[in-house]
Amino acid sequence: MRAAIYYAPALTDPLWAAGTCWLGRDPERGVALVQPDVAGIAAATAAPRRYGFHATIKPPMRLAFGLDALMADVRELLAGVAPFEMPGLRVSRIDGFIALTEIERSAALQAVADLCVTGLERHRVAESATEMARRAGRLDEHGRGLLARYGYGHVLDRWQFHMTLSERMADGDALEAAARGYFAAALGMARRVEGVAVFVEDKPGAAFRLVGRVGFGEGKKKVTAHPQSDWLSSST
Repeated sequence: MRAAIYYAPALTDPLWAAGTCWLGRDPERGVALVQPDVAGIAAATAAPRRYGFHATIKPPMRLAFGLDALMADVRELLAGVAPFEMPGLRVSRIDGFIALTEIERSAALQAVADLCVTGLERHRVAESATEMARRAGRLDEHGRGLLARYGYGHVLDRWQFHMTLSERMADGDALEAAARGYFAAALGMARRVEGVAVFVEDKPGAAFRLVGRVGFGEGKKKVTAHPQSDWLSSST
């Protein structure tokens, strides 16, 4: 089993309904959904459908101490983090993928991602040499350093908030245009980030399931965020 810490919109947020329908699966209820009537959408969303509608905070990892221990540490780690405003999102193209990205980068989102990557590192079982070599393929020297330290090259200063909506596509103009229209109403609404979601992959290749949501402030440890910093500091 692998587990990951993701951002997922609240159940009541229209963006959650829009995103899960776009991908064709609700990872929290474990049900298939009818996708929009867009040419080629089923094939174009196969991989993101397996991972579920999300933005990665702490990438998928095999667990050293089990799911309950991870959940407990997530609650403690995020105990003093206050909810904050979500930046505006837009449909973008990243390295051939269609995704929802920030219109302006959020220091608060970056801080939560950094905290989870570093603060939950004890739970990660090191990847195999084969897996590390596969992940290193397109990384530069700095990215390989992050990969060696955290098992993933796109973390900390290389992290970018994104909610993947497609496979990598050589020509995704039509699908991107459809996504812009489809998500317009949901993206036009204000929203807050109030916690994170824990997803699990029960076995290699299985669809990821949303098994729990952890709201900010659920644990005992006090954590504060400096508004001008990309990091969170803790106090007792």
